[in-house]
Amino acid sequence: MILVFLYVAPSNAISKAYSQQINAWVRPLFSQNWRLFAPDPQSVNRQISARVGYAAPNGTTNVSDWIDVSSMDDSAVKHNVFPSHTSQNMLRQAWNSYLKTHSSDDQPRSARALLIQQYLRNIAADRVSAQRGGTFDSIQLRVTTLPIAPPRPANGSRPAAAASAPAVTRHLPWWKVDSQ
Repeated sequence: MILVFLYVAPSNAISKAYSQQINAWVRPLFSQNWRLFAPDPQSVNRQISARVGYAAPNGTTNVSDWIDVSSMDDSAVKHNVFPSHTSQNMLRQAWNSYLKTHSSDDQPRSARALLIQQYLRNIAADRVSAQRGGTFDSIQLRVTTLPIAPPRPANGSRPAAAASAPAVTRHLPWWKVDSQ
């Protein structure tokens, strides 16, 4: 709590002296922005799915079917009068952070990128465990991105930018999962 307090408090001698350590602990898990009154609406829909690899009794590795991890967030929010911020944004923010910290070939660009990768992996593993149960050794994510069509003009004609942009699917590499 002290680190979070120093992170959000006005600049002072302590937060200046220890800013590197404070940011190293706080930034991977919490972010601060001022978009409450001017949010940045999503321009795409993303479906994040996961599949897991697990060892069979005969020693071979089996792979599960894809599990829609995004739908778990959607169902936690739908018909909930007061959905939690976590239900709405945890997976989405983790993916957005992953995009910012990794190259297009999924190579981390910094130590923070490795933390974000672990965070995304842990969220997915936790959601898959809750739905599927059992143990598994590795996990792979598939992210399908579909552009959101712009609103129709008031005159009812089609918008200039066609909404028929194709969906883009990205498969992340397999990640080892701890037994915990």
